[in-house]
Amino acid sequence: MTTLPVPVITIGLLVASNVFMTFAWYGHLKDKSVPLITAIFVSWGIAFFEYCLMVPANRIGYGTFNAAQLKTIQEVITLLVFAVFSVLYLKEPLMWNHALGFAFIALGAFFIFHKWV
Repeated sequence: MTTLPVPVITIGLLVASNVFMTFAWYGHLKDKSVPLITAIFVSWGIAFFEYCLMVPANRIGYGTFNAAQLKTIQEVITLLVFAVFSVLYLKEPLMWNHALGFAFIALGAFFIFHKWV
């Protein structure tokens, strides 16, 4: 039996957890007729599954990645998942300034992961 490499497991779990969290945080925006308290409790319920994936992702990945690297991976994944969600679910276009902002965040990720002497 072959086990997947730690980075693959970590990133896979982070992607899955971010899909849940994006729906928890932003899914209710599509139907604002739902009472706010209902949206809060539904979002909280969805977020539970996000935590069930995020905590193991960080636990498994820590050691292969340091904490700053784990957080950076999570933030980059969050932006990628959110961009897809925003376009496909909320039907909001991504503009040039969004792409530029994401590029600056990717540049920050480069500085976190680059091996400096």
